[in-house]
Amino acid sequence: MSLLLRHPPILRLFLAQALYWSCAMIGILLTSLAGLALAPRESLATLPLALLMLGNLLAIQPLSQLMQRQGRRRGFQFGALAGVIGGLICALGIGQASFLLLCLGSMTLGIYQASAMYYRFAAVESVDVAFQGRATAYVIGGGVVAALIAPSLGSLSRHALATPYLGAYLLIAILALIALGILSGIPGNPVSSVSSVSSATSAPRVSRRQLLSRPIVRAAILTTAIGHGLMILVMNATPLAMSLHGLSLDASGQVIQWHMLGMFLPAFIAGPLTDRLGSRRVACIGACLLACSAAIALAGLDWAHFLLSSCLLGVGWNLMLVAGITLLGRGHTLAERASAQGLMELSNGSVAAVMSFASGALVTTLGWTAVNVGLLPFVALALIVQLGSTNRVPASGSASRPDPAE
Repeated sequence: MSLLLRHPPILRLFLAQALYWSCAMIGILLTSLAGLALAPRESLATLPLALLMLGNLLAIQPLSQLMQRQGRRRGFQFGALAGVIGGLICALGIGQASFLLLCLGSMTLGIYQASAMYYRFAAVESVDVAFQGRATAYVIGGGVVAALIAPSLGSLSRHALATPYLGAYLLIAILALIALGILSGIPGNPVSSVSSVSSATSAPRVSRRQLLSRPIVRAAILTTAIGHGLMILVMNATPLAMSLHGLSLDASGQVIQWHMLGMFLPAFIAGPLTDRLGSRRVACIGACLLACSAAIALAGLDWAHFLLSSCLLGVGWNLMLVAGITLLGRGHTLAERASAQGLMELSNGSVAAVMSFASGALVTTLGWTAVNVGLLPFVALALIVQLGSTNRVPASGSASRPDPAE
């Protein structure tokens, strides 16, 4: 914890992460309900959330390039400003009963989401290699604050004003504005000196094929994509599966809250663990926890099975994410940073979009058992990828040194 308290950039990123996830959770809780109230057809109720994901995917690469040229601070400020504007557009849509404006505002919020996904990379770049795992994990751990307060904030703000949901989106805009102020204090170029950044940006761009030809980069990207995709798949399917098996909405809410705590609370352990054991070992532990989550889900359909399974799902996601991000930082040069990080986020976002759309259809057609059985081959793939990867990094100008524990 000393790194979090004594390193101002890490503390600012931790707070910004907590504010972003508070906005995200409020949106997850209420946007589909607001969409249902405004959409011309019930089948379009989740369209705003789908467009939020689309906005995220469209913004990932431009934001990465912007931050490569002008520094992290500028990119993060742009993203937080998009959060303010998106929240206000959604609020205007609610006030005017306009489904179109709600969709437009949600898509703008996707830019905020895309920028927030780079907080953890900024954490890696702001510390020495020996502390990169902890820095990544502490920033991700900001989601713990959101998991504790966002559900209550969402419920209170939903009816805070005469028009339902209006207060919630105004709150999102306020939280994003606070994040904008906090992010204004981080270094403009936390990676290195201005001369190094200038040299990096003038170097030839590396292609995605060249990046993926490196085993360490493939392992990092597949690790986070598999962990993130499986988490989204099962998390989105869980409330529906619980409803289909006769469990209440309150029970589902408790399960999702513990899932969120499982996602973020272990970050304070995952970081030191990654620094001590190495990225690949921690990724393998995370994959095994996903397998345990599926096994518990297959063992029973009562509240306790859903709760424990969802909690382990979150922990496994956390370990795989921290390990994958730390591993990626050891597989590219400074000049390749934007391309490598953008590729990872594009992969994560694309897989998440597919899993978001697929989860409801899978659980209603094939069933909860099939969802969890189908998870296991991907877990096996993650383990094979890690065991087959090497610790080889680019020969010159590498972003960091090899994994100290491997």
